[in-house]
Amino acid sequence: MSSIEEILELERLEKDIFRGIVADTMLTRTFGGQVAGQALVSAVRTVEEQFRVHSLHGYFLRPGNPTIPTVFLVDRIRDGRSFCTRRVTGVQDGQAIFTMSASFHIGDIGIEHQDQIPPVPDPETLPDTSDSRDEELSWEFREWADWDLRFVPQEEIVRRRGVPAQQQVWFRYRGTLPDAPVFHICTLAYMSDMTLLGSAQVPHADAQIQQASLDHALWFLRPFRADEWLLYDQSSPSAGFGRALTQGRIFDREGNLVAAVVQEGLTRLLRTE
Repeated sequence: MSSIEEILELERLEKDIFRGIVADTMLTRTFGGQVAGQALVSAVRTVEEQFRVHSLHGYFLRPGNPTIPTVFLVDRIRDGRSFCTRRVTGVQDGQAIFTMSASFHIGDIGIEHQDQIPPVPDPETLPDTSDSRDEELSWEFREWADWDLRFVPQEEIVRRRGVPAQQQVWFRYRGTLPDAPVFHICTLAYMSDMTLLGSAQVPHADAQIQQASLDHALWFLRPFRADEWLLYDQSSPSAGFGRALTQGRIFDREGNLVAAVVQEGLTRLLRTE
């Protein structure tokens, strides 16, 4: 499979037009995290270095074709003294497949607080699922073999009262990534689409459903490295009408809350016909 370095290395076609690679994949649709990560790289390349991305909001409009490249068109919506905003549209075959707004901030001094990391087993105590012999899982871990994903067993998750669906995953990139903080941010944008929608299926393990990401929002809160252990604490507060809302908090090993994610996805039952 293509490495994250290859996936996030975009070709600049014009001042505000970029093109991503055709990544090696076993998927029949372009992975949503790939589109979001490449779109964010496109936006980052149009702002000054003192601005750091702090949030993105994206909509998946059409399934992407993994056999053709995606072209990203960047609109410079606003350039201010403290904030700037970019809008990015991912295009394939003349049609928009993804649209995203990204906001950048130079950083200020203000009030500080954060949620505490939940009680959770250390990642080293959990099995490396890349060694799984489960055929249903094996293709996923071949697709993302560069990522070390370790799911916390459901019976070991400390339940929060009134939360119907919880899931926890430790993850990290197996190799060593470049030191540039923006590279780790774009890598997390890629990774944040992985496993999150699965949290909605935890109470419905036997249901046969069609899944697809519909929209994705991500806030970057504190510095981190994507090649060091991160805990993805996930929950799904609601599912209905063929859609599920999911949310995640991402902590580093020291307990710092480094990012927050909210995603809605398609979760309709498979039609018998």
